[in-house]
Amino acid sequence: MIKRLIKTTLVLSIAATAMFGAPAAYFNVVNGDQEDKYEKEFLPPLEDATGFSLSDPHEKINDAYEKRYGNPQDPDYDKAWITNLDNLGFFSISNDKALHDILLKSPQAAGFQPFNLLIYKKKSEDKTYIGHIAPETMLDITGVKDADSRKAYIDMFKPLDAYVTKEFGGKILDTTFSGKLPAKPMMTFEFEVDRSGDVVEWAEAFQEEFEGAFEAKHYIIAGFKNFKETYEEDLEMPFEKYDQFFVYGLCHFTFSYNVFNKGRPDAGIFAPCAMYFYIEKGSNKMMVGMPRLSVWSAVMEFKDPAKIKWTKTIDDEIISIMKKLGGKEL
Repeated sequence: MIKRLIKTTLVLSIAATAMFGAPAAYFNVVNGDQEDKYEKEFLPPLEDATGFSLSDPHEKINDAYEKRYGNPQDPDYDKAWITNLDNLGFFSISNDKALHDILLKSPQAAGFQPFNLLIYKKKSEDKTYIGHIAPETMLDITGVKDADSRKAYIDMFKPLDAYVTKEFGGKILDTTFSGKLPAKPMMTFEFEVDRSGDVVEWAEAFQEEFEGAFEAKHYIIAGFKNFKETYEEDLEMPFEKYDQFFVYGLCHFTFSYNVFNKGRPDAGIFAPCAMYFYIEKGSNKMMVGMPRLSVWSAVMEFKDPAKIKWTKTIDDEIISIMKKLGGKEL
């Protein structure tokens, strides 16, 4: 009887997943243009209201698209230029206190930390979208298995979502996808650490080389967060498990333009791409990870072959750059 109940429960679970899919994104869809309210009224009290603090904001990205791709005098001018967006804003946020215990147990959770609380408005409709990737899917992509970490991570979003709804209201849009991720949703690397000198100086030298390598390939360093300094210096919280722990935000401007301004601004919830780096105390290995761009195609269910091709191109290029920097792909 027990075996039959377990089997029935499993079948129902699989059927439910197939029918409803896995959570993809969570948006508040609000009537009108909410840009000013978002930036001037909503963001300033964000940390006190939710525990989430803002870092590396990138507002009005659509204006930068127009200056570059909509300008006939610019060498990157797009002859097919159409202004599709009134607003596209990337606002990287993280709840550092809530993340502390999670990162100690499951450092790969930093693959989406900080993450983008996206705001966008299309020209074709008088609605503003404010949202983020579903936390369950963030965890599935980054490979966090620890049950306590998963619960704490998902719970962390509840006051944020409640605050957005309190301030903006609107229709709640929970999007789903098939639940099928790429076989390897993360790109991961291992670097040898030179312990003959100071590990902080080694990390700073690596950071300089890393930034130069990506900028040479026309990537934008869209953000940087040093969790080691945040915890030990700013918050005075213990973080001795790691000798270094930092996260870069990466953006390829042409890729982003060809996705966000060409029909899929909602995919901006994945941008900038977060690449984490950590060195456990005394280790001679630096571990690195970043969600592949191919997860964008899976979770956002891209249909356009050009966009799908772009994700593969960027995945391949990032992996190539990291290998040239000395990383061993895992």
